[in-house]
Amino acid sequence: MAKSKTIFVCQSCGAQSPKWVGKCASCGTWNTYAEELQQPKVRGGSLAPSAAHLPKPIHEWQATPESRISSGLQEFDRVLGGGFLAGSLVLLGGEPGIGKSTLSLQAALSMAGRKVLYVSGEESGPQISSRANRLSHRNPDCQLLTETQVESILRHTDALRPDLLIVDSVQTLHTELLDAAPGSVSQIRETTAQIMRFAKRSGVPVLLIGHITKDGTIAGPKVLEHMVDVVLQFEGDRHHVFRIVRAQKNRFGSTSEMGIFEMQGQGLKEVSNPSALLLGNRDQRLSGTVTAITLDGARPLLLETQALVSSAVYGTPQRSATGFDLRRLHMLLAVLEKRCGFPLASKDVFLNLTGGIRIDDPAMDLAVVAAIMSSGADVPVSSRVAFAAEVGLTGEIRSVSRIEPRLREAEKLGFEQVFVAHDQLQGLDLKGFKIQISGLKRIGHLEQALIK
Repeated sequence: MAKSKTIFVCQSCGAQSPKWVGKCASCGTWNTYAEELQQPKVRGGSLAPSAAHLPKPIHEWQATPESRISSGLQEFDRVLGGGFLAGSLVLLGGEPGIGKSTLSLQAALSMAGRKVLYVSGEESGPQISSRANRLSHRNPDCQLLTETQVESILRHTDALRPDLLIVDSVQTLHTELLDAAPGSVSQIRETTAQIMRFAKRSGVPVLLIGHITKDGTIAGPKVLEHMVDVVLQFEGDRHHVFRIVRAQKNRFGSTSEMGIFEMQGQGLKEVSNPSALLLGNRDQRLSGTVTAITLDGARPLLLETQALVSSAVYGTPQRSATGFDLRRLHMLLAVLEKRCGFPLASKDVFLNLTGGIRIDDPAMDLAVVAAIMSSGADVPVSSRVAFAAEVGLTGEIRSVSRIEPRLREAEKLGFEQVFVAHDQLQGLDLKGFKIQISGLKRIGHLEQALIK
């Protein structure tokens, strides 16, 4: 009989070594090798394929109709592509304390009339029941199981036959086939593989909650994200109430959708119109505050952009950006000084995007430049004016994608004028909009329009 032997496995990438090494030769991380017990492979068995797994022409396979199960949360369904698909495996990751367990439990309680099995390996039953009592939704068919052994979880799931299985979290699971500690690379890989085989065989959709590392990636081997069908990222700032669900991978839907929630005492509240909440008070005319029309995924957002330009007290001016790329801010400041002669070399510049949301859309450039101009000249910009364009290194105003949904969103919220790139007007049906659309070629033209 073959004997078990110990090997050393990198907890970051899963690379193996017969002895402990300080630096992983595969991913380059330090002090990530841990000792694990390797089980011997069982020899024997027939290699003849069964009749159900014989190859046949692809056109002879019958495509099964899509049957989706709604989570009860419209914003969550939007990111999933319409709901949970039968037999799908969904991985939800996020920082500690951001609200992953609250979101999954709220989804389980919102699925009225659906049988849901919620498995927790981190909290006790009374703790989860206390959280459920604070939430506004109720589902008498939601069953709770506190277990970490994957074989026991699958036996209970097979007997209960729920419409949805939720596991919190995958890093706490372990299998009796391995002697490694829960959370190790081998345990995560093997337990996820067992759950995946069960989901594909039974057709029960599974929602797995995963921890993330200090680098922001999901803990465990990278193969974990390849095995699952959908990878969702739950993010937000603890000091703000907004939470965002994004799809990093979706085999059955788009990865350009996002769902927005507002954290409250009774749980997560869906935000169907985030632009109205992110704009703030539009009645006051203050310098350095403008409105940007950005696009996060496929959803247009109107976001208040604030800039403060002041004289540097110390020798070196400060540059700070919250929710915006600091390196891109440095580039825009250099363009402003070089192409417009705007004096910023001895000025402190602070930029803030309200709501705690981080945006990487290039269409933010024109709004950032307008906010800096407004604050530097101390000239307020009308609250009924919005901006959507990219700024190049030569000071030209460049077109952005999906301009029509941006203009529709601004028009719906009562804006009167939108500044876009002049090239954007070509092919655009201006008569179809009641809002005034102004085209700009260079940022010098923006300065003339704002500072009169």
